[in-house]
Amino acid sequence: MVAVTVAVVRFGGSNCDRDARRALGHLGVDAEIVWHEDGLPADTTGVVVPGGFSYGDYLRAGAMAARSPVMAEVRAVAADGTPVLGVCNGAQIGCESGLTPGAFTTNRSARFQCEHVHLRVENADTPWTAAYDEGEVIELPIAHGEGRFEVADDRLEELRADDRVLFRYCDADGAVTDAANPNGSTDNVAGVLGDRDHVAVLMPHPERASLPDVGGTDGQGVLRAFE
Repeated sequence: MVAVTVAVVRFGGSNCDRDARRALGHLGVDAEIVWHEDGLPADTTGVVVPGGFSYGDYLRAGAMAARSPVMAEVRAVAADGTPVLGVCNGAQIGCESGLTPGAFTTNRSARFQCEHVHLRVENADTPWTAAYDEGEVIELPIAHGEGRFEVADDRLEELRADDRVLFRYCDADGAVTDAANPNGSTDNVAGVLGDRDHVAVLMPHPERASLPDVGGTDGQGVLRAFE
């Protein structure tokens, strides 16, 4: 039996759990999918809350999964320093459960959007961005209907002051513009840190840009935080 290191938490409706496990395995990171009702294994050294449509996005995206008992365990291991990454629906769950500030709401277009976008690395001094340079532009896919990051003005100022914005949507040249913002996110924010830099959420999918033959490899740097 393979020892679990990174637990990829599966809810009913998750659909990126296998992608995450395979992308981590490609980097040599042991990862196993964990059913949310079973809780986190004792030997967990990292957690991914993957994308999908947990509980069918009933009420609002991530709201019900955030109240699953496993998320109390995730918050507990995060408090002890375990790396935790929420992607897409996992980002919505992360915000809803208080791991990170803000919320993800319906896209400005009011449509589900599936496309590749450019992101500018805003803070390269974190486990999730150490493989990149500050200001570097990477390309990752998005696939969401509720990806619009919203946060109160005072909390946004805190995020800026504390350098907790990981990525912003930009154009291919790195210009952060409204035209490059696919969903209307406040301040073009695509990913943020929690209170400490080992906890992060982002709406784009690094696991879908980690295999050389599928979607490029720009997302590998994010997942290398688990190495």
